[in-house]
Amino acid sequence: MKYVLAIVTILAVGLGVAGIVLGEADDSPGLQLLGVVIVVGAVAFAVRSVRRGRQR
Repeated sequence: MKYVLAIVTILAVGLGVAGIVLGEADDSPGLQLLGVVIVVGAVAFAVRSVRRGRQR
């Protein structure tokens, strides 16, 4: 399960970074914001899951 979480997090961060880069190239602040939200959300979810796993 740890590996699946890591893979999903890496894919989400990659998708977010791509959104940020493409939004900057197209001068689209909305796409940049969505990219940042995806990256922050994926990292926060991964950290939360890891912390909960250690408590058990």
